[in-house]
Amino acid sequence: PCGQVGLTSGSLSCAAQLVACAGHSAKPFVGAEMRQLAAAAPSAPEWPCRPAAAFGSTQTLERNGIEERANTMSSPDTDKVFSGSIAKLYETYLVPLIFEPYAADLVNRLASRSLTRVLEIAAGTGVVTRALASVLPEGVSIVATDLNQPMLDHASALGTKRPVEWRQADAMRLPFQDETFDAVVCQFGVMFFPERPKAFSEARRVLRSGGVFIFNTWDRIEENEFADTVTTALESLFPKDPPRFLARTPHGYWDPLTIKRDLADGGLTGPPQITTVAARSRAESARVPAIAYCQGTPLRNEIEARNALPRAFTGAVVSRMDHAPFAQRVRDALDARLAALLEIR
Repeated sequence: PCGQVGLTSGSLSCAAQLVACAGHSAKPFVGAEMRQLAAAAPSAPEWPCRPAAAFGSTQTLERNGIEERANTMSSPDTDKVFSGSIAKLYETYLVPLIFEPYAADLVNRLASRSLTRVLEIAAGTGVVTRALASVLPEGVSIVATDLNQPMLDHASALGTKRPVEWRQADAMRLPFQDETFDAVVCQFGVMFFPERPKAFSEARRVLRSGGVFIFNTWDRIEENEFADTVTTALESLFPKDPPRFLARTPHGYWDPLTIKRDLADGGLTGPPQITTVAARSRAESARVPAIAYCQGTPLRNEIEARNALPRAFTGAVVSRMDHAPFAQRVRDALDARLAALLEIR
C-alpha cells in the first residue's frame, strides 16, 4: 500500500496504491495521497491520482542545549509502543491529518458486502472502528483489537455510534477460532507486524470462506512529504544517530513485490492488483504535522531516548518545513503529498 498526503490551507490530497486479489478488479480512490493493497474487493470508487505540494509556516527552532547521544531505543521492538500521551496526541493530530480519508475508503469498500461479523486489527484510537459502526448495518457485529491497551482505552472512551467489542490482541496470535469473520480490516498496521506472513496467515485462518481481508500501508517516505521533512529535520539535529522510526516502520513496507511475497507465504495466493491513490490534506500551520509526528507516534520514544524533549524538537521540525522548497509555494498553510497502498483480498 502506498499513500501521499498534502497540507494546504484547507484541502486534502492523497495518492495511494490499490491492490486487488482473487480475480477482483480495483479502481483508484480519491482521498489522501496513499497507496493501498486490495484483494477480492467489491467494486471500488474511482479516485483520480494527482500530485500535491507541501508548504509550511515559520516557527523558531530551539535546541535548548540538548546534546545528542546514541539511541538505545531505535528498534522495531520500540516502534510498536504507543504509550503515555501518544494515544491522545495521535487522535488529536494524526487522525484528522492523514488517517480519516483512508478510514472512510476502507469502510466504503466493505459497505456493499453481505457481512455478519467483522474483525479489525491494529484499531489504534478507533478511526476505522467508528466508521464501521456508522456505516455497516446494525446487524453486523464489530470486534476491534490492538496490541496497545492505551490506544484501545482511548478509542473506547471516545465511543462509537453503536456497541463494539474492544479487545487487546496480538495479530501474530489472534484469540479467535477458525473461520469466524466475514471480513478482516487493518488500517496502517501491517507495517508494525514483526512477522507479516504469520500475521497474514492468522487473518486467513479466522476468515470464513468467501471472506475479505483488506488493509493499507504507507508508500515510501519520499512520497510522503510531511514524514520525509520530519525525518530530514531530525537528521540535522542528530547527525550521528538520527531517529529513523518513520522511514523504518510506517514507510518501510511499500515494495509491492515484498507485499505479494508475504501474502503468498501467508497462504493468500490470489494475484494482487496495486494502484496508487492521491489526495490532499490541510493543516492550519506547520506546527500541526510537527506535533503529530514528533509527539503522537513512537518517534517520540526515539527522541526521548536521546535525552531530548519531543516538545522542544517540534519547533525544529516546524522550522525545517518553513524552509523546505515546497514552503515557498503558499503562505500560512501546509500542502504535502501522502501515499499509501491498499490490499483487498
